[in-house]
Amino acid sequence: MEISGIISAIVIGIVIGVLGRLVVPGRQHIGILLTILVGIAAALLGSAIAAGLDVADTKGVDWVEWLIQIGLAALGVAALDRPRARR
Repeated sequence: MEISGIISAIVIGIVIGVLGRLVVPGRQHIGILLTILVGIAAALLGSAIAAGLDVADTKGVDWVEWLIQIGLAALGVAALDRPRARR
């Protein structure tokens, strides 16, 4: 992976992480760095899932891929927030 690919993965991960955090209702008790890491992981995993479902390369905007990525980010944020909310 080239440096431009890494930088774009980080930028897309930030956007996906923030969107995933907005989807989860209520206040989350995780930091922005953890949100970004969840977003990066969700972006990479969502791209792999979309490629496996053969919906990654469509004409125009890849809405299905974005929805998969945002859904995974929301699940990740909710999963990481739950143990912290109990403290």
